[in-house]
Amino acid sequence: MGIRTVAVYSDADAELPYVAAADEAVHIGPAQPALSYLDAAAILAAAAKTGAASVHPGYGFLAENASFAAAVIEAGLTWIGPDPAAIEQMGDKIRARNLMEAAGVPVSPGSREPVADAEAAVAQAALIGYPVMVKAAGGGGGIGMGAAADERELRAAFATARSRAERFFGSPDILLERYVARARHVEVQILGLADGRVLALGERDCSVQRRHQKVAEETPSPGVSPGLREQMLAAAVRAGEAVGYRGAGTVECLVDTAAGTFVFLEMNTRLQVEHPVTELVTGIDLVEQQFLIAAGEPPSFDPDTVASTGHAIELRVYAEDPVRFLPGPGKITAWREPAGQGIRVDAGYAEGNTVTPFYDPLLAKLCAHGATREQALDRARAAVAEFVLDGPKNNLAFHAELLRSPDFVSGDYDTSLVGKLRA
Repeated sequence: MGIRTVAVYSDADAELPYVAAADEAVHIGPAQPALSYLDAAAILAAAAKTGAASVHPGYGFLAENASFAAAVIEAGLTWIGPDPAAIEQMGDKIRARNLMEAAGVPVSPGSREPVADAEAAVAQAALIGYPVMVKAAGGGGGIGMGAAADERELRAAFATARSRAERFFGSPDILLERYVARARHVEVQILGLADGRVLALGERDCSVQRRHQKVAEETPSPGVSPGLREQMLAAAVRAGEAVGYRGAGTVECLVDTAAGTFVFLEMNTRLQVEHPVTELVTGIDLVEQQFLIAAGEPPSFDPDTVASTGHAIELRVYAEDPVRFLPGPGKITAWREPAGQGIRVDAGYAEGNTVTPFYDPLLAKLCAHGATREQALDRARAAVAEFVLDGPKNNLAFHAELLRSPDFVSGDYDTSLVGKLRA
């Protein structure tokens, strides 16, 4: 696009490939996130020092921080993302679900106000009906989430959720929702254009999870019928329109596989880690569109003729052991990425780099695209076998196992799949 780029980096990331790939790079602090990537003042100072015109937040850290987005705009810079008001509205799960319900988007039975204490939680659960899911209203990433089948489990889950909510998100607010036992986690990619239109660019199935965090994704979802897909895409557009959404965002849903219905889960007001699978089937570069929309320009594709071709699968390659999924940092002594037709690797590391314990252990996103799901699976299996990664622990062996799993291969799976594989 001819746009010069400035990267910011901490002490821990000084040697990583992205720093060298940028036109300029600015050191913003030590490894601890609070002293670098969460330091809004340091990032804005780097922008001022280099004469940057805009800020792209990526995903994680300050990407969904409404105060940071507002500070970027107040500094006279262009924010490559939605309006801070939309970020704030969607950042609180209770406020978001109430707003979505008003917009005609299906929501699960749950609390309309923060649950004050354990006694209030017990009373609320009696109205909702067990089992219930306990969540931090102001957070994400599965942190603090817990299911409860009765009052005893609810009291324990509530105490855990509140403690983690305060520690990780600075807010003690807790939300209760009805728990769906056999659920698929399916999200819709939306794009709010500069002219005000909101598009839905298909869905991604994100049901392969450990600790409520995604490990693999695919599009289209093998568990969503054409009729249900149409309903979900329409609901996602309504969700975006309800907050005047601009840029790339994701409407996450829970699909009840038994009932063939779905409910709103949350909206991610940023680019998603798994956006490459949507890019592979649509041919649309979502990051390019983010920049164009922020500049007030039309998209680089015809919004009226968006079509998906084939099937795509993303495997998250983590520096973690493939059995217990515990992080295993270390120096990368060998790194050779697979290649071939339909294969895409988005990597943050290379041979000789050291994976530190300070951040998420995601190393790379290994994606396979094929004309059919079967072809994508075959290409993914070959790519996993080709990937050479020595040094830190990694989960390539898990992905090889996943791609052979009868449940995954059949497409008939839900969020309990990883637990079954490890039972």
